[in-house]
Amino acid sequence: MAQPSTAQPPADVVIETRGLTKQYRGTLAVDGLDLRVPRGSVFGFLGPNGSGKTTTIRMLMGLIAPTAGSARVLGSPMPRAGRSVLPRVGALIEGPALYGFLSGRDNLLRYDSADPTADPRTRKARVAGALDRVGLSAAAGKRAKAYSLGMKQRLGLAAALLQPRELLVLDEPTNGLDPQGMREIRGLVRELAADGTTVFLSSHLLDEIEQVCTHAAVMARGRLITQGPVAELAAGTRGRLAVTGPDPAQAARVLAVHGVTGLTTDGQRVTGDLPADPPDLAEINAALVAAGVRVRGFGLERASLEDAFVALTGEGFDVAG
Repeated sequence: MAQPSTAQPPADVVIETRGLTKQYRGTLAVDGLDLRVPRGSVFGFLGPNGSGKTTTIRMLMGLIAPTAGSARVLGSPMPRAGRSVLPRVGALIEGPALYGFLSGRDNLLRYDSADPTADPRTRKARVAGALDRVGLSAAAGKRAKAYSLGMKQRLGLAAALLQPRELLVLDEPTNGLDPQGMREIRGLVRELAADGTTVFLSSHLLDEIEQVCTHAAVMARGRLITQGPVAELAAGTRGRLAVTGPDPAQAARVLAVHGVTGLTTDGQRVTGDLPADPPDLAEINAALVAAGVRVRGFGLERASLEDAFVALTGEGFDVAG
């Protein structure tokens, strides 16, 4: 097993791993991960289900030991410094563990009373504030076993927010939520970041990462593919050519002749990938017009995180789950 590094990470880095590896029997779940999470960021940990995200989070939180490599959280080695680090971290991992026979409010009271740093004199106010922040005040007296999956996710998030935290670690926080609930959680994450909390958010939803995160890392098959500011991750990826008009089939034929591949049609809109040495876009547009194709819209779309993922890995991404 590799010896843990003794070098201190910079003060502006809240999570740093070096060669972090987890090997199970016959399975390399996480393979040599070098990760850096900037302080004050909303950091998206992105990858398909089974890519190693949750295993990584469990190692960061000291729930399992790495096979090799090292991890530092808030400047301290994990899992060795767990007792000093974890009170400064809020976490929701693999769904909340709840007492089904207790109400949502009583679950949070139990969580809060287990925190040795929590002042019992302000416990009820803290719990009420956390419930209000995640939109569960009206259901606070309801037994947790009667909660929907989305409500359980909200209650787990409320437990992570009982105390101010330097770092909030969320594993698939919008799992089970309807679109409105997802928007509310994204808004809450932005509020927390504005208050100075670093948020580390694991997700398999590309759209979620693009909407709320400032930085991201992309995982695939246990390995880190890329990391950096979200705005830069797709910058080196060529966007797709899009043509809109009432003659999509004819437009697709003309585009194919000019080397455009991966053509897809959605109603009156055709998109495709330009070749490595593409012709001038004006030439393609002129060819469409010359072929009698009625063009109402023509242009190169901005590359998305999904485009970047496909370009980096050569495989698709399960954007719906």
